Amino acid sequence: MARLLSIDYGKKRTGLAVTDPLQIIAGGLATVFTSELFAFLQDYVRREAVERIVIGEPRQTDGSPSENLERVKQFVNRWKRAVPDIPIEFYDERFTSVLAHRAMLDGGLRKKARQNKALVDEISATILLQDYMRARHPSV
Repeated sequence: MARLLSIDYGKKRTGLAVTDPLQIIAGGLATVFTSELFAFLQDYVRREAVERIVIGEPRQTDGSPSENLERVKQFVNRWKRAVPDIPIEFYDERFTSVLAHRAMLDGGLRKKARQNKALVDEISATILLQDYMRARHPSV
C-alpha cells in the first residue's frame, strides 16, 4: 500500500499530514511556506509512495466558499496537470482549526505552544486526514 497525504492549504503556510504505508495512522508531516508547497510535494512523492492527496476544501460554516477556495482550486488544477498519477481530492475542512486548538488544549500545551500557527496547521492537516480515513472506513 501507499500513503495518503493531506493538505491544509493556507495563504502563507500549509500544514501537511501523512499516513503510514498501511494507512492505519495519520500523523503530522510538516508545515511549509505555501510558496514552497509544490516543490516540497514533488520531492516527497519521489521518495515516498503516495496513493492519494486529500486537500481541505475551505468553506464557511454555512457551506459557502471561503476566500481561500480559489487559491486551493488553482493549486489542485496545477497538481492534476503536473502529477496526474497521484489523484488529489477535496474534503470538507470546516472546523479543523477549531479541533486543532481543542486538541492542543486537551494535550496540555502551554499558551505559547498553542500560538504556534505552524503547529496548528500541521494538526489541522492531521485531523483532516483522520476524518477522511474515518469516512472511507466507518466501521474501523
